[in-house]
Amino acid sequence: MTAQPHHRPPVHSPDRPSRRALLGGAAVAALAVATGAGRASAASATWPTEFPLPDGFLPEGITIGAEPYAYMGSRANGAVYRTDLRTGEGMVIHEGGTGLVSVGMKLDRDGLLYTAGSTGVARVLDVRTGELVTTHRLTDPTGHFINDVILLGDRAWFTDSRDAVLYGIPRGRRAGGIRALPLVGDWVQTPDVNNANGIVATPDGRGLIVVSSSPGRLYNVDLKTGYATEIALTGADDVVNGDGLVRIGRTLYVVQNRLNRISVFDLGAGATTATLRRTLTDPRFDVPTAAARWRDRLYLVNARFTSPQTPDTTFDAVAVTL
Repeated sequence: MTAQPHHRPPVHSPDRPSRRALLGGAAVAALAVATGAGRASAASATWPTEFPLPDGFLPEGITIGAEPYAYMGSRANGAVYRTDLRTGEGMVIHEGGTGLVSVGMKLDRDGLLYTAGSTGVARVLDVRTGELVTTHRLTDPTGHFINDVILLGDRAWFTDSRDAVLYGIPRGRRAGGIRALPLVGDWVQTPDVNNANGIVATPDGRGLIVVSSSPGRLYNVDLKTGYATEIALTGADDVVNGDGLVRIGRTLYVVQNRLNRISVFDLGAGATTATLRRTLTDPRFDVPTAAARWRDRLYLVNARFTSPQTPDTTFDAVAVTL
């Protein structure tokens, strides 16, 4: 795949708005409040709800920062693709390389992108330049699958789908040691399948919620001890094929990839129970693996695991309303 622009996002003018524009904007905002409709929601309602990715890209992870750009990683060569959510246009900002993989990813406020590298590594990129900042060796390259990541406190935490361990690396450009956190307690590690996958912070910010894809369980993990408490489910027997997680307040969205659905749970106090509220499905889902939120939408990448994974295979991302 060549790293050529695939529709370049627009460049915003740095000029300051006029006083008339500011007053006009204030009037519009006041009207929006009075009518119960926000300007932001009205604007985003016209944005595209699906957009293409380069052929053969093999996407799996997606993250969205403070600006309306989605970043998606490639299993083909570790490249990173950026899409402007307002237009659906995008371009490759990091070319990757032979033998590299980018799966789960999270963008920090400082423009650093943390990516799970599958084969035992975590990489940190600068999305403003597209350059690699550093590579962290977390495990041996074989027998492990560094799959997803969340930012919490002063660390980025990564899951290993083939081992009962979470790995924390320092955020930012400062040096620091890698922390390995073995999962104990209720955690069940099933051999020869993907276990720990998606990961988010608990509502109180003191722990982590991890989904185990097989056999489909949710766990609340204590960051101090690694003790994993299985989250008791009501309204669902399991979350089999659970992949990417998104949490908004006490609402937890679980992407179940090969089932082509998102299960929406209400978390109880302490995040040790979860009640199924509803499920989201869409005919455009084609094995969605990860999701990221922007305003009142979830954006998902279709990994298309059940389709041929060739350089000519087409891929896309889609949005659904929350």
